[in-house]
Amino acid sequence: MTIIRSLLLFALAALAEIGGAWLVWQGYRENRGVLWIAGGILALGAYGFVATFQPDPSFGRVLAAYGGVFVAGSLGWGMLIDKFRPDRYDIIGAAVCLVGVAVIMYAPRTH
Repeated sequence: MTIIRSLLLFALAALAEIGGAWLVWQGYRENRGVLWIAGGILALGAYGFVATFQPDPSFGRVLAAYGGVFVAGSLGWGMLIDKFRPDRYDIIGAAVCLVGVAVIMYAPRTH
């Protein structure tokens, strides 16, 4: 159950951070306005809180692992929202990152 909770929190964090960055991008780069930017800032702030709910007590470990989730999630966001088509190297890179997440977060440890 702890791993499932952790994975769900990583997914929620990715949604908040990637979505927040996308909203800021849309507000500024695509001239959609200050409300888009404000929504992005709020979402980015929410991301900071979501990470604190991870069951692992190590800030460095959680954020390092989240980096891999961010890589894969960013490609997924691009595919769903911006119709980006990743090539095989994007897919391979994201898979390597997700393997890294699994090793960092879920490898058996003796504390």
